[in-house]
Amino acid sequence: MKPYPVEIEQMMQRFYTTLSEKDRRHYAAVEASKLGHGGVSYIARVLGCDRSTIQAGIKELGHLPATKTMAQRIRKPGGGRKPYYETYPDIDEQFLAVLREHTAGDPMREDVRWTDLTPCEIADGLHEAYQVKVSTTVIRKLLKKHNYRRRKAQKNEQ
Repeated sequence: MKPYPVEIEQMMQRFYTTLSEKDRRHYAAVEASKLGHGGVSYIARVLGCDRSTIQAGIKELGHLPATKTMAQRIRKPGGGRKPYYETYPDIDEQFLAVLREHTAGDPMREDVRWTDLTPCEIADGLHEAYQVKVSTTVIRKLLKKHNYRRRKAQKNEQ
C-alpha cells in the first residue's frame, strides 16, 4: 500500500470534519477499501478515527440498497420556481386579449389561426398591459396551446 501525499491527507482531514457521523463512517470505509490490505489502519491514522468505526462503515456499505428511494432525499420536494400557470392563473385570458387585435385566420377552417406578433412582442404586450413577465419560451407554449401558427411571408415565383 502506497500512502497518500501529505497535501492529500490534509485535504481528506478537512473534508472528513465537514461530514455527519454516518457519512464519516462511509467515507472512511470507501477510502480504506480503495487501498486494500493495510488500508483500514492507514485511514484510521490519517483521519483520527477508530478502526472499528471503519469496519462498521464497511459493513454498512455492504447493506446499502441497490436503488435510491425517496426517503433518502436531502432536499425537500417542491423547491424551485413555480410554473407560470401557478404564478399567473389568468395568463390564458390575458394572452388572448393581447393577441385579439393581431389575430388572423382561415375563414374556411376555424382551427387555423395566426398572429403577426413575435414572441418578444407578445411578452412585452403582456408586461405592459397586465404586468405579467414571462419568457418567450412560455409565449411559444401558449401559442401552441391555443393553436396559433406562425405567419410567414410567402414569396411568389414570377
